[in-house]
Amino acid sequence: MNTSSRYQVHISRDGQLYLDNEPHVVPDGVDPSQVVVQVLHIEAAGSGQPVLVQVQDERTASRFGMQVMPDGTTQAAETPPAAPQPAPLPAQPPISLFDRLAAAQAAGRAHDFDSAIAAADDILQQLTAEQGETASATLEAAQFRADLAYLSGEFAFATVSWTWIALAWFDRLGPGKRRTQIAAQNAAQAWMHLPLHEAGPLASDLVNMLTEVTAPEKTATIRAQIADRLGQRTN
Repeated sequence: MNTSSRYQVHISRDGQLYLDNEPHVVPDGVDPSQVVVQVLHIEAAGSGQPVLVQVQDERTASRFGMQVMPDGTTQAAETPPAAPQPAPLPAQPPISLFDRLAAAQAAGRAHDFDSAIAAADDILQQLTAEQGETASATLEAAQFRADLAYLSGEFAFATVSWTWIALAWFDRLGPGKRRTQIAAQNAAQAWMHLPLHEAGPLASDLVNMLTEVTAPEKTATIRAQIADRLGQRTN
């Protein structure tokens, strides 16, 4: 699957957090850097590869690079791996959202998809209720859930999820954004794994999404592949 790999983080003097120039909510009592790790941990776990981060923290007048690893630890971007540093204790209940996410990711890495999916669904439901279904954190969790569907062979669910995620990122960020394009590509990739009798009913929404979130000429090839594959049913 395609994944993002590099982000710019800006923390203002008053603790406001911006990820790739997009503001992120920082809950009371939580350090902005912890929110960065929590959000990008979802993406790193979904891709199985570190996410590179360049941080500008105005509170300490510092600039530094780091990697968020798939297991949720962090390390300096330009130094050999070091022992993970303990994260600041959040002002949260004993079983925090971060702990639940870590458990879901561990289950996914162990191919215990039933446990991972159940936990991811609970996390997604909580974020939807607390922040809304198109909030950044909710969409990040939805991407993790869609990755689990793809990895566990639920290609129809993955297709529908990535199609919706692409449209949600498009509405939130506007045209030409990397997250939108990645979600659109992942939706098409999942659809290609479906047997034709399942692929057919999902083709219309997929094609409409591909033409809406980017210039039509940029998705001409994949739309032609979709049309060719659907043509097999009548050949």
